[in-house]
Amino acid sequence: MFSAMLFAISIVALSQFALYYWRAIVAGEAAQPISSDVLEAIQVEERDLGGADFGKLVSLLVLTPQLDRHRQGMGLVPAYFRLVGMLSDYLGGLFPGVIAWSQHEQVLCARFAAVRVGRRLQANLEQAAAMRSC
Repeated sequence: MFSAMLFAISIVALSQFALYYWRAIVAGEAAQPISSDVLEAIQVEERDLGGADFGKLVSLLVLTPQLDRHRQGMGLVPAYFRLVGMLSDYLGGLFPGVIAWSQHEQVLCARFAAVRVGRRLQANLEQAAAMRSC
């Protein structure tokens, strides 16, 4: 009995650590500068980038071909974006702080997507230049 309880607590602690680690990676990448080309493509200023722009950025990432097989897509960020939105919808009326938190997290997701689109565009331009130089 004690070993089962200890195992359950260990799994919960490990899951919590994994979630915090994943979010730190997302926040670290979202803190990178956003390419002006990406901002022009979605027609928004960097200071005005918000959660509402996430869909545009994801569709832009889908339209951008992935030439480098080692580059990653969005991972679990779209699912996290939807989860945060659902939490805001359901709990926002009861807890007003949830709305502010969810808006912050959605901006974080949008910035992450913008950085990913910019990196993919840059990698594609570099590969195109390398192909032209051959």
